[in-house]
Amino acid sequence: MIHHDSGRGRSASNGGLDWEPMILRHAMFLPLSAMIAAAQAPPYRADLEQGHYLKVQAAAQARLAQDPNNASALAAESQALSSFQRFDEAYAAAQKALVLRPGLPDALLARGLARAGTAVQQRNFGSLGKIGDAMDDLDTATKADGSLVTGWISLGLAYQQLPGILGGSTRRALACAESLRRISPAKGDALQGMVLAMGGKWNEALPYFGRAIEAAPGDAQVVAMYLQALDDKSAREALGEAAWKQKLQWEAARLLPSVKMKARGVEAVAECLLDGDQPEQAWKVCSDALPGVEAPSILRLELGKIAARAGLHRDEGLAYLDQVTTQPLEGGTAGYAGAWWRKGQILKDLGRAADAKAAARKALSYDPKHPGAKKLLESLG
Repeated sequence: MIHHDSGRGRSASNGGLDWEPMILRHAMFLPLSAMIAAAQAPPYRADLEQGHYLKVQAAAQARLAQDPNNASALAAESQALSSFQRFDEAYAAAQKALVLRPGLPDALLARGLARAGTAVQQRNFGSLGKIGDAMDDLDTATKADGSLVTGWISLGLAYQQLPGILGGSTRRALACAESLRRISPAKGDALQGMVLAMGGKWNEALPYFGRAIEAAPGDAQVVAMYLQALDDKSAREALGEAAWKQKLQWEAARLLPSVKMKARGVEAVAECLLDGDQPEQAWKVCSDALPGVEAPSILRLELGKIAARAGLHRDEGLAYLDQVTTQPLEGGTAGYAGAWWRKGQILKDLGRAADAKAAARKALSYDPKHPGAKKLLESLG
């Protein structure tokens, strides 16, 4: 899923369009059928599904240096580029892959993600056509290859979040969850939980989340899907403010041990603690996990966000954001626009208005319509 930290808060049903399997350590002990399936899986897909976008980009670029017309590498590079919010480049790579291999499911998925990302980033009515085109690509991709985990999740969330006039449908979203359940029971249950939660049915969603986490307690994506749903409007309204914040704290503490070596899981835990009025604990969780996670840039960005939102450890947060903005940043995050915006917020709080303005302008150079950066720049006069 593509995560946007734009300053407009968490997404709600029919609002915006926010769009890991376990690593097999001992393949020799897998059943023969699983070994055959792993061998036949399209290249790059496992790493893409685990959110290892920098790794995929490097591998795809190396392959393309040898064979510029490798459609699978182009499709993989496109998905990585979308995760970095470089949607024009992502679209071009996916389109080239489809010219070379018409109907390639991974390329259709890539083009759908690029189109969806462009529509979200443009934030205007003119982008509605791109959303429809994106939905068509995702639907065609999953029909061509029912094992596309990312395709089912993206399509299911889109069906639930879009209004009916644009093709939104809870029935279709739940059908996506059912299709995903056939290839990944835990993720299918987690997707069904998200769809129900987005529809305001938090109590109905809980059993699906419970079953998903019981089946895959160490799967960072499953844990993150649950915690993101918990940290949203439906759960807040169902539980009431005080009980909701307590639940955020409890669940963060309960689930952290199973994902403490996985950056996206730790990030989701920290978000719950931050919104549960435990910013110091959120900072500690990220700081403690930082040396051991596979994608430290995600947690450096989260530490900068905590510093900006809570006013804690501002100098340290600024130092982490300096690293984020000068080094490769893993995909599926708020991106460089989000990092510069958070940097600007901290600089403003430190009384460095000129530097804060420069940071806000830098954020807008990456995303000209970034709401948080625009608001920050306006506030600085």
